Amino acid sequence: MARRPRWTAHAAGLQAVWRGTLAVAVAATLLFVPPAALAQVDVGKPSSLRNLVPADQLEGSAAQQYGDLKRQAAAKGALAPDNHPQVRRLRDIAAKIIPFAGKWNPRAGHWRWEVNLIGSRQINAFCMPGGKIAFYTGILDTLRLNDDEVAMVMGHEIAHALREHARERIAKSELTNLGASLLGEFIGGGKYTGAFQLGGSLLSLKFSRDDESEADVVGMELAARAGFDPRAGVSLWQKMATASRGAPPQWLSTHPSGNNRIQEIERHLPQVMPLYQQAAKR
Repeated sequence: MARRPRWTAHAAGLQAVWRGTLAVAVAATLLFVPPAALAQVDVGKPSSLRNLVPADQLEGSAAQQYGDLKRQAAAKGALAPDNHPQVRRLRDIAAKIIPFAGKWNPRAGHWRWEVNLIGSRQINAFCMPGGKIAFYTGILDTLRLNDDEVAMVMGHEIAHALREHARERIAKSELTNLGASLLGEFIGGGKYTGAFQLGGSLLSLKFSRDDESEADVVGMELAARAGFDPRAGVSLWQKMATASRGAPPQWLSTHPSGNNRIQEIERHLPQVMPLYQQAAKR
């Protein structure tokens, strides 16, 4: 078993202060977003299938699982305290990205965002529904990520939550289990809307390649608007490819890379580079 650093549990008061500070920063940034920032990259409309899974219930389930994860990590001394330099770094980056989340999903303005760091050699990070973000030390240390690359990872994960890919995946899975004969009943009339069970771990949920591509593009835009260089997406995936030559990183088990991922990122750079350049002038 990999050795994990012994960290003391972080103080609840400090975390409450950070949440309050983040909320103020988000509100202030939303007030001063320039008109030019209203334009967005086009990834189409979210799947209507997501509406079969109640957002509030899924977000509640995510919050419970996230809380369990934190408690388990704290019990092992693997939950980084609020004053840890890497925690501060992650939360500073999140505070710059999150104010732009509401343009992709109005619910994001009401989410109780959290950002935590878990001591583990796993190359992994995620954002659960409702804005519950976690990074593992392995992805920061093994890949030696700079701030722009961290922002690309975080933007990508936040994009999954904003586009509600988890709701869509669960809906499709449940429909498959129920059988095609019932599909019409769910789609037409919505009689059974919200009837799906939300069991299972959200941490092991696998997204489609279309979901991954969409999260790349939306994540690039979020990071660019926040003042992070979207070209870091290329170097991030180059580092990820190098790390995967041995045992594939945990991140790749739920985030398939594909041979054309870097090419897709490069193809969308002309759309988001002006946003980065504009943000750099602020």
